[in-house]
Amino acid sequence: MTETVENTPTGAILYDKAIINQISEERFTPHGWLHAEVLTGSLRSGGRGNTLYVGNVPRQFVLRHYMRGGLVGKFVRDTYMFSGADKTRSFLEWRLLDKLAANNMRVPRPAAARYVQRGTFYTADLITVRVPGIVPLSQYIADNDPDEAFWLSVGQGIHEFHAAGVYHADMNAYNVQVDEDGLMWLLDFDKGALRSPGPWQQQTLSRLHRSLLKIIDLDPKLNFRPDNWEQLLEGYFNASRSA
Repeated sequence: MTETVENTPTGAILYDKAIINQISEERFTPHGWLHAEVLTGSLRSGGRGNTLYVGNVPRQFVLRHYMRGGLVGKFVRDTYMFSGADKTRSFLEWRLLDKLAANNMRVPRPAAARYVQRGTFYTADLITVRVPGIVPLSQYIADNDPDEAFWLSVGQGIHEFHAAGVYHADMNAYNVQVDEDGLMWLLDFDKGALRSPGPWQQQTLSRLHRSLLKIIDLDPKLNFRPDNWEQLLEGYFNASRSA
């Protein structure tokens, strides 16, 4: 992939010329596209209203503005402390996705990233290529009653990321997604990293489990039962033993 960095009056843009051969700051706003659609979803899968589908089929993109979550997000909406371009969340995530996509891992291909500096703070945006036909795991188990083979494959898919040292900071039932072939994808690598094996692997599994239990509280009719989690773990550890 081709990494190009262009400075702007207030920051910089990092992009892949093979995907977007001309970039401008307008591309990081809804008005910079002929088509822009706010991502919505059921069971709180629409995020914080900071994500849009932009562009037209056959190649659409996902535009995400970085927003703070949790308690901090109640007071600081979308600004971060600036400590250098290479440490901005958007540049870090773009470069991680670039490595993973180059290794044929099931993640969105990064197109462009930018930061806008305001004194000692900055805001950030990321554009990725939209993966056609994928839906959040939360939606998939609302629309389908997956069998044991599906849950085994999800566990195996998570292990593939862990075996490659891929740490995902927020592995939940929305960022784990499923394509039309039933294969697992991972989205949203903000604060993600490449790490050596460690306790973080179990911690990310536990985070996904808590997320699934939470959405069952939202809708008890969803197709997720205790034995499904055991099947997911079986797929994960079977992949671990055969590695």
